[in-house]
Order: sequence, then structure tokens, then C-alpha cells
Amino acid sequence: MRRAEISYRSGPRNGTVVPMIIITGATGTIGGEIVRLLSARGERVRAITRRPDAARFPAGVEVVGGDYSDLPGMQRALAGAVAVFIVGVLGPEYAEADRALVRAARDAGARRIVKLSAIGTGDPALGRVGTWHLPGEEAVRAAGVDWTILRPSSFASNTLSWAPALHSGLPVSNLTGSGAQGVVDPRDVSAVAAEALSSSAHSGRVYTLTGPELLTTHDQAAALAAALGRPVEVVDIAEAAARDHMLAAGATPEFVDGALAGQAFARAGGNAVLTDDVAAVLGRDPRAYADWVGDHVSAFDRPPVSSDWRAY
Repeated sequence: MRRAEISYRSGPRNGTVVPMIIITGATGTIGGEIVRLLSARGERVRAITRRPDAARFPAGVEVVGGDYSDLPGMQRALAGAVAVFIVGVLGPEYAEADRALVRAARDAGARRIVKLSAIGTGDPALGRVGTWHLPGEEAVRAAGVDWTILRPSSFASNTLSWAPALHSGLPVSNLTGSGAQGVVDPRDVSAVAAEALSSSAHSGRVYTLTGPELLTTHDQAAALAAALGRPVEVVDIAEAAARDHMLAAGATPEFVDGALAGQAFARAGGNAVLTDDVAAVLGRDPRAYADWVGDHVSAFDRPPVSSDWRAY
């Protein structure tokens, strides 16, 4: 992997800025896979991350540090942008950061912006949390460039948060009751994003990205249990207990209120949505949750017994 300075010069002879597809949040679940997909196609890709020293990408990918709180630094990192994938920071206090990042991408010359949002955005029934992505969505629509908005359902990878409990022989927590969701493989979200970044065919589209089936937490636990060959117990968590836990972990009261409203929305069936958007973009069916589990089951298995198991 070749790390680049902020100037992103194409070579020492002319010092010109090389046009790039630029991925923010590039070491995240979605962003990292987009980088790999585009690089495999031979696209010129620049990955922006807060942890450039820890980034591991294919050779030829330019990697630079960037933080949404440092707008001048982000503006420099976006130099030469042809297309930009934007991962906003979720929360009520980050609305202006999302808008500013979109403006910076446009001002850098990007002709195409793909914004990662969330299912239910703008739905009044979702309450305040349903507005958190709206400033970024509105900024993208008003930027005067080709735009695509992605609203994925619950990620299959969210269940990785169950791993510590399973390693300790504990049940997994459930805040959504019997509410079912169109759980989507994040690799499908990344693949759709890569298509939208590469082609104007998806301009002006809002894609709600789901998997092929509606699943409850208990359904996901059953799929994981089948892959592990042992039971996966589920325990329902009271909203008050979840609130106390999140507040103790340092979340703001407003964020906690929004997050719990999102869980209540799902619990009431608000996210029981399936679409064919993944298939329409990729020309194949979306991956099932069981497929994702099969590829990641080792993350849930019991940690090896050793003197340093706590580092697992």
C-alpha cells in the first residue's frame, strides 16, 4: 500500500492532482469493502480515515488521515475528487458536520456523491432519530451534482456485538422484541455503493437496501446457533435498563433517546420492510443472514484457551 501526502501528486514531474474516487470512513465496515471493490476494478481510490497508520488496503490505494472535526484537513483530503462516498457521523450534534462535508466534496470538484443514510430516515413515526441523517441527505440533493442516497436496513454485522456474551456463555441482548427487520449483509451495501460511485445510472435515486427475508433477533440467534452447533439464548432487555447502560457508557441523553426510539420503532414492526433494490442494482439476489454467518462464524466461537485470551 502506498501512503500519500495531502498533495496527492501523480508524480514528481508535473505535480498535478490525480482524479480520484474518495471514500470517507474508509476503515469502517462499509467503507473498507468499497475501497477493496473499487481497487479490484482498477479505479483510482483514496481512502480517508482517522487511523491511517492502521489501515490495510490493496497496493495503489492512497490513504490519508482525516477527521470530520477538522474541516480544512478534510477539504485538502478531498482535492481532486471525482466521486465521494460520505459516511456521516450519526447523532443530533453532527448535523452541520454532515452538511459541511457534502459542501467540501462539491467544492473539491466531485461530480457524484453517494451518501450513506439509514432506513426510515424522514419517517415521522421514527421520531427524532429519523431526522439525524436528513441534513446530510438534503445537502446532497441540493449540491448540484449527481447523487445517490443509500438507506440500509439493520446490518447483519451488528450481531458481532453478541460475540463477547457468547464467549462468556451468556445470552445475547434483545431490544427489538418480536419486531422483524430486513437484515442486510453489509457487503451488499458496499457493492451497491461501488456501483453508484462508478455510474451516473443511479443518479437521483434513494435505495432502501434490505436482505431477502424479515428476521427477528430470535431468528438471527437461531441461524447463528445452527452454524455454531450450540444454543444461542436471547434475553429481552427493558428499555430503562438499556437507557442506564448507554448513559453510563457516556452517550448523551439526546442520543440515548433517539437510539431507543429507533429500537422501539423496530420493535413495533416499523422496519419490517423488504425491497428489491439490491437485486435491481447488482443483478443478483441479496445475501441471506445465514450466508453472512457462515462467513463470520469464527468471530462468535469460544476464544482459545491461553494465557492471553483477554486480548482476543
